[in-house]
Amino acid sequence: MTLKIPELEQACEAFMLTTPCADTAHDLSHIKRVVHVAKLICDGEKADPAVVIPAAWLHDCVAVAKNHPDRPLASKLAADKAIQFLTSLNYDLSKLDAIHHAIVAHSFSAGVAPTTLEAKVVQDADRMDALGAIGISRCMKVGGAIARNLYHIDDPFCTQRVADDSKYTLDHFFIKLLHIKDNMHTKSAYQEAERRTQYMLDFLAQLQSEITR
Repeated sequence: MTLKIPELEQACEAFMLTTPCADTAHDLSHIKRVVHVAKLICDGEKADPAVVIPAAWLHDCVAVAKNHPDRPLASKLAADKAIQFLTSLNYDLSKLDAIHHAIVAHSFSAGVAPTTLEAKVVQDADRMDALGAIGISRCMKVGGAIARNLYHIDDPFCTQRVADDSKYTLDHFFIKLLHIKDNMHTKSAYQEAERRTQYMLDFLAQLQSEITR
């Protein structure tokens, strides 16, 4: 018999507490925010919570640093580990393939397109956490963890050069973060993503006023 959702969530949280995180931007607070947003999108889109909720809880259960060469494999490794864990709980076998796909497809690095509504919900929820005030905070934390410079001294906003977020944290906004909203799959996610993106644009405008001479 499938666990009830509250019991499943308790088990998933306990499991995630035993799992190392890749960096402090991908800690348990990140997981909980993704779960919260995934539930909201799931309700709005009428997706299957028995797939969305465990996938959201377990999507980062294998830790691979952002700048590690094996980063593209992280979501596949996480999906495999998640299925092993859910199988140990005697979770509904009919949901496991969909959960596996949702976890694999959530990752930018994996480059796997989501083919189910549930996978789209999980991907949208995870990417939402890269936007807005929390997205800015997490971006800065990751940049510090991998010792990137904050910005290019002569051209902070990439007006006359190609952005390179392997060297400059601010470049990550132009390469990835400001484009996330346009790749949201669900209507339920797009409006919030648009609002959070505007906050980031306002932040960049304020930053420009402070560092441009």
